[in-house]
Amino acid sequence: MTDTIFLNGMRFYGFHGVLEAENDIGQIFVVDVVLKVDLSAAGKSDSVDDTVNYAEVYADVKEIMEGEPKNLLEHLATLIAKRINSHYNRVLETKVRITKETPPIPGHYDGVGIEISRVNSEHD
Repeated sequence: MTDTIFLNGMRFYGFHGVLEAENDIGQIFVVDVVLKVDLSAAGKSDSVDDTVNYAEVYADVKEIMEGEPKNLLEHLATLIAKRINSHYNRVLETKVRITKETPPIPGHYDGVGIEISRVNSEHD
């Protein structure tokens, strides 16, 4: 099965990070989410009830990213994947990528970040 739903380039201002400057000043985080979902039923029915509503997924991600500060991107991504996998039984797997475009570390780069994939345990 190769069907996916994606939300790319979601931008949130948050205060996550290990460095004090990140907690005090905050920064923009860019989040990409890819959901593996069987979209064949939605393709036939033309009903949002047969898919995953990406507006709802966006709201879930926003709540976590703009919520209580966390130290690690790994933890944030895990919270996002767990939320999606537990709220949307149609999702088989969730991939979350979080990028810090301007972390307070010296150097020249487009961003630093992490990417995780978590299988929905409902489908094991």
